[in-house]
Amino acid sequence: MSLGFQVRPKLHANDPALLDAARGIPTPLLSDNMARVYGAGAALRPMHDGAPLLGFAVTVKTRPGDNLMVHKAIDLSGPGDVIVVDAGGDLSNAIIGEIMLTLALKRGIAGFVIDGAIRDSDAIARSSLPVFARGANHRGPYKDGPGEINVAAVIGGQTVMPGDVIVGDADGVLALPRADVAAICRLAREQMAREDATMRQIADGTIDRSWVDATLRAKGVAV
Repeated sequence: MSLGFQVRPKLHANDPALLDAARGIPTPLLSDNMARVYGAGAALRPMHDGAPLLGFAVTVKTRPGDNLMVHKAIDLSGPGDVIVVDAGGDLSNAIIGEIMLTLALKRGIAGFVIDGAIRDSDAIARSSLPVFARGANHRGPYKDGPGEINVAAVIGGQTVMPGDVIVGDADGVLALPRADVAAICRLAREQMAREDATMRQIADGTIDRSWVDATLRAKGVAV
């Protein structure tokens, strides 16, 4: 083992209860209950057919444009795992394409999050295996390393630790710190219930909008 070129084992077994806690919660509600300062931001977008992403992070930190350690991560991963690749945001070379997508499907992997580029975009766009990435490029990757597996990784500005719960949908992707999943999801479900009530009030005409003028008056605005 050497710093910068190493494969570390998983520290945590996949716990289905953590995925059940997050299942079905939209990313905006999770983000709202993480103070709106977490998540990969607007840079990483869904490249697949729109299926939701949910699973546990297997992190890869790699030299930009090189996917040797991503191949190794596929060989180590299985159902419930999301391969999260810190490729430095570089778009010069694709990190995965259709062959690696097919390998991941065969192994039951839950998806990819790549702070870098993909290729074979048409095949990925038709697939239900979630793939979030920064962009696309026809130029293929190198396979020389270095890189690390199951270390801290950064995607779109968010630090991801191995075993974090990864959630993605049409609005983007974010990592829930493993120790905080239950608390975040409880708050998000409470917000979901409040928003459902608001939608019902809009539908039946009972919504109270007085807070808008009250806020403006408090800021010295004549209304």
